[in-house]
Amino acid sequence: MEDENESIQFELTDALLQQVEGYVASNDDKALQNLLKEFHYADIAEILDELNLEQAIYVIKLLDSETTSDILMELDEDNREKVLKNLTAKEIAEEVEELDTDDAADIIAELPEERQQEVINRIEDEDHKAEIKELLAYDEDTAGGLMAKELVKVYETWTVAGCLRRIRGQAKEVTRVHSIYVVNKEEKLIGRLSLKDLIVAKSEQKIADIYITSVDYVDVNEDVEEVARVMAKYDLEAIPVVDENKTLLGRITIDDIVDVLKEEADKDYQMAAGITGDVDSDDSILQLTRARLPWLFLGLLGGIGAFIIMEGFQEAFSKYAVLFFFTPLIAAMAGNVGVQSSAIIVQGLANDDVKGSVNSRLLKEMLLAALNGLILAIFLFLFVWLYNGEMDKALAISTSLVAVIIIAGLIGTFVPLFLDKRGIDPAIATGPFITTSNDILGILLYFWIAKMILGI
Repeated sequence: MEDENESIQFELTDALLQQVEGYVASNDDKALQNLLKEFHYADIAEILDELNLEQAIYVIKLLDSETTSDILMELDEDNREKVLKNLTAKEIAEEVEELDTDDAADIIAELPEERQQEVINRIEDEDHKAEIKELLAYDEDTAGGLMAKELVKVYETWTVAGCLRRIRGQAKEVTRVHSIYVVNKEEKLIGRLSLKDLIVAKSEQKIADIYITSVDYVDVNEDVEEVARVMAKYDLEAIPVVDENKTLLGRITIDDIVDVLKEEADKDYQMAAGITGDVDSDDSILQLTRARLPWLFLGLLGGIGAFIIMEGFQEAFSKYAVLFFFTPLIAAMAGNVGVQSSAIIVQGLANDDVKGSVNSRLLKEMLLAALNGLILAIFLFLFVWLYNGEMDKALAISTSLVAVIIIAGLIGTFVPLFLDKRGIDPAIATGPFITTSNDILGILLYFWIAKMILGI
């Protein structure tokens, strides 16, 4: 029965929130502790995110640091920032001492510089303090900024019996033992150790005789996106981090990579929607305006460009008014096809699935766009012809559609590839940038082809 209860997914209800708020209001600490001890720390964080700041602080100060340290890591970033502002340096130090070094460094990095040093000075464990300071020195977007110092390592010169004794001591400091790393006397990573091989080996055997020399690793200065790619490619739960001399420095675990992937996905989604900067719905109106306005301004310029182009074809409008009414369709198709093409390329670049030359990609996209454009154009031709009764107009509009779709597909493919080659995030190409450029080019191409076919 107990296992069944543990498998039930947590659901935050109004009744539960009211119960927690009631216990806080009445200062019923015992009842509140008994209620919350049944929940996972991530569930408690979800509850605290719904409470006001005063109530959240009350709960955090009530529970033990071993629990609240994990809760802090799960809180919404904005709420965590507010909570940390209301804790003393000593209280924060007590929290980070319960965390692995990577999480502890993340918490401290969110504090103002002056307060960072104050908290670090309050940490009593000197080894923990030194490791946190080491991690804070790395750029947050590198493997060093993501790694934890906690790991299990053994020396090639140890015997199996001695290795087992030492591993027991090291494992106490590691939340999950994913791998056992083997180093030489210079602390250089030389391999990994299979737990099965260790267990079945004879006590007097040397680690040098049983370890596996093949081991994946990343450099401490490697970009976190590349780390994520390597771990995904080789299906790793953890990966060791080394310096230029291959000295073992730490390890990165899959839970940290999941956070990286989520942040990157959020950022790319916002870019595709035409939002710059890392913002969310709770940010101020000024912050949201700064994030949205640049791309909205680009859209405005695109609209002005379309107006100028259309003004240059007034003669075509006056003679063939039907062209005007199909302008939105042409612009929309150009934008949609461009976004589709760029989205596929951006996704492929993110997953490292884009192989081969740029020319082969462009040729493939041109053929795909031509096929799609031809199918759509046949339908449009029949519609215009049956509706308007004039074949030349139907031919002009449908032919323009094919050309616009092909060009939009090529642009949507080329631009993200070009940006990626220049070291610019290609996700920027999937939003208003592609839509606006294809709208303008699509309208220009539409009227130019129609003018040629109709002899205007």
